[in-house]
Amino acid sequence: MIVDLNVGGVLIPGLLVLAFAALAGTIAVIRILSVAGIYRVFAYRSLVELATFAIVYGLLVQHLPSIGLFQ
Repeated sequence: MIVDLNVGGVLIPGLLVLAFAALAGTIAVIRILSVAGIYRVFAYRSLVELATFAIVYGLLVQHLPSIGLFQ
């Protein structure tokens, strides 16, 4: 179970924290694809960004509890 994060007495949902981490990971992946030249191959770039975000977010949700974070 993903727990809430307590920041100064304000509870922030754990999935929201993971969403921000996935957003940062998505930005990094898109920049790597852009530098490598692979990003020019795709016709619908916004769809690729959305799919990349979904993949990164899914991987974070799936694997962070198994390594001990957000338990």
